[in-house]
Amino acid sequence: MRILFYSPDSEAEIWTKGFAEIMPEAHLHFWKEGETLENSEPADYAIVWRPPISMLQGRTDVRAIFNLGAGVDALLKYGDSLPPAPIVRLDDAGMGVQMAEFVTHTVLRHYRRFDDYEEQARNSQWQVLKPYDKANFAVGILGLGVLGRRIAQALQHFDFPVRGWSHTMKDVPGVSCFAGKEGLDEFLSGTRVLVCVLPLTSETSNMLCRANFSKLPEGAYLINVARGAHLAEPDLLAMIKSGHIAGATLDVFRNEPLPKQHPFWQEPRITITPHIAALTLYNESIRQIAGKIAALERGEPIAGVVDRERGY
Repeated sequence: MRILFYSPDSEAEIWTKGFAEIMPEAHLHFWKEGETLENSEPADYAIVWRPPISMLQGRTDVRAIFNLGAGVDALLKYGDSLPPAPIVRLDDAGMGVQMAEFVTHTVLRHYRRFDDYEEQARNSQWQVLKPYDKANFAVGILGLGVLGRRIAQALQHFDFPVRGWSHTMKDVPGVSCFAGKEGLDEFLSGTRVLVCVLPLTSETSNMLCRANFSKLPEGAYLINVARGAHLAEPDLLAMIKSGHIAGATLDVFRNEPLPKQHPFWQEPRITITPHIAALTLYNESIRQIAGKIAALERGEPIAGVVDRERGY
């Protein structure tokens, strides 16, 4: 079995060792810039993360393309230039619990007013602040896929009211669910902390914008752990300066690394992390991909196949 592999941020030794242990019959070839279809090795499967189109264009040999993450926007932007093979995303592979940890920590930090207490401490100020009313502190999750549901489950453990919005109606235990354009305004109007874990599509690009921010209650807080292109950056800055948005924690950005001159760095009410909310875990990813390849070899259906029209 021949596997074509590309990831700009990965160490070859880790992947080689992992696949050798779980799939000793597989030969893993690391694609390098400059290879063409004519001089590249043939492949049964491709495993990729943000590959250049020159790696995949024109290939008819691959039976499936595995994406080393849940978001497939970096692949789907190539449109019809991609091979016709199915694109398969990671279902979770350890990312769900990491995302739940990140979001829960951020919600608790804001809810318990730790940023305010840290500011007081810097000024040698001892003052007990009025706590927020949890019953009126609903957390709204944009996106109720695997990651969104895992976040909802974690937040419910701390008795937060949880709301969820998705393109089509979902039924998630303990979550007040909304769907479609007709349900978005009502979802936003009752959301105190807005969490974005949406897939990036033409419909969700710039969804975190002034028009939607204005529908949130005054003093709402934003957490974006999806994609930077979901956020209209000038709109967030303006809404924070106006006081309508209390602040934000952002893990993803349109340009990464975030340029040093970007105004987000100068806004103290924005917390920045370097795209670490959920890191791809090597062992879990290798096991999942190996299991799916084995199922395909047996002619069995697999989970995680991307609908190219919907974008996820």
